[in-house]
Amino acid sequence: MTPETGDRPGPEARAAPRWIIHLPTTLTSLDEVTALAVALRDSLGHLAVVDFGETTLSEEDAQFLRTRVFCDAALGGAGRCRRRDAHDGPCAAVPSTEIGVSAARGHPDFLETVWIRE
Repeated sequence: MTPETGDRPGPEARAAPRWIIHLPTTLTSLDEVTALAVALRDSLGHLAVVDFGETTLSEEDAQFLRTRVFCDAALGGAGRCRRRDAHDGPCAAVPSTEIGVSAARGHPDFLETVWIRE
C-alpha cells in the first residue's frame, strides 16, 4: 500500500518477474551435474544477467526437490560467497577450483576433483 493513498501499487510500480532457464542435461549423477554448474559459472560468471548464486539442481522426474549448489551468503561489501552450499569453514569470495562429492557428507565438496565424461 502506498502511504499517501492507501492503495496497492499498480503493475508499473512492481518489479518485473525474473525468468529461470531450465537446462536439462544427459548427466546422471549429482557430482557430474554440480561440476557442470561450476564450469558454467566459471566461464559465464562475468555476465551480470545470470545469478549463479541461486543455482539449484534437480533430478528430471523430481524437479520440486532441488539441491542448492552455491552458498551465496553476503560477505559484507566484499561480494558473495562462491563456495559450495553447506561448506565447512568461513565463506569466501574465491572458491577452490576443485569440486566433487564427499563420501562422508554425500554432497558437493571442494576437496575432490570431478571430471565430466563425454
